Amino acid sequence: MTRIYFNDVVTRDGFQIEPNFIPTDDKVRLIDELSDCGFAKIEVTSFTSPKAIPMLRDAEEVMGRIRRVPGVEYTVLVPNLRGAERAFESRADEFNLVMSTSETHNLANLRMGREKSFSGLAEVIRYVDGRTPINVSLSTSFGCPMEGDVPQAVVERFVQRFADLGVRGVTICDTTGMANPDQVKKMCDAFQKQFPNLQLTLHFHNTRGMGLANILAAVQSGIVRFDGSLGGLGGCPYAPGASGNVSSEDAIHMLDAMGYDTGMNISKLIALARELPKIVGHEVPGQVAKAGSTCTLHPEPNYVDELRRAQ
Repeated sequence: MTRIYFNDVVTRDGFQIEPNFIPTDDKVRLIDELSDCGFAKIEVTSFTSPKAIPMLRDAEEVMGRIRRVPGVEYTVLVPNLRGAERAFESRADEFNLVMSTSETHNLANLRMGREKSFSGLAEVIRYVDGRTPINVSLSTSFGCPMEGDVPQAVVERFVQRFADLGVRGVTICDTTGMANPDQVKKMCDAFQKQFPNLQLTLHFHNTRGMGLANILAAVQSGIVRFDGSLGGLGGCPYAPGASGNVSSEDAIHMLDAMGYDTGMNISKLIALARELPKIVGHEVPGQVAKAGSTCTLHPEPNYVDELRRAQ
């Protein structure tokens, strides 16, 4: 069975819209625990301006204190050239650059048009010059809550432009939870044929309850890399109603139950997900942490044994 690789984004994508600052100690402790679960990558933080995202103002300190586990890549979001300069000092294993395939969402999220975003990210790629692997995340690739459909050809064009610049990977993001399994399969089939040398990752939201179905459609199309967020925490603040990343533990539990090789310690992951509400101060959307693994059996009621004997 083909190995499936997961990247957890909870301490960046998950935490960034939380209203109350999460202490640096808690972030470092959680990342160190996630490092022992079997993730291929952990998106630790963002080198965005602290004024823009106060939650992640401790990016340098977090990156300096985490325990680096061999085999795990510690990636960071880099919004611009200044962010790249800061990220180099952090010794990140990968830089993740972000823009939207929807013009309206890019204006709402990044305060600039797509072409200006592309030019800025191209400048970052040239500055990095191969010293650190680069991944580009393309938001709203399956639809925009303000524009509606985003043609697959538009997404394909941006993937091609970044591939031409020499990036290692591209993440196709369902930022708004608008994707459906048929759409996912079509895009995955096309992009794997067209970009065989790119590390393709899929990033889904469970906004409309289709996140796990979309992951399964992508897996069955041959995709082996996925983003997830512990507890299903996070969402885009500039996509109305689009809260809720796919829960890492829910997705991994599903694939494990189906016999796929995720290489993950699902028991440890579920235990971490159960601790997450204490860190953020509220319940989180993930389901497996609440219900337990399907392998977790419960004692039968006392009266069942009496009924059995009476048969």
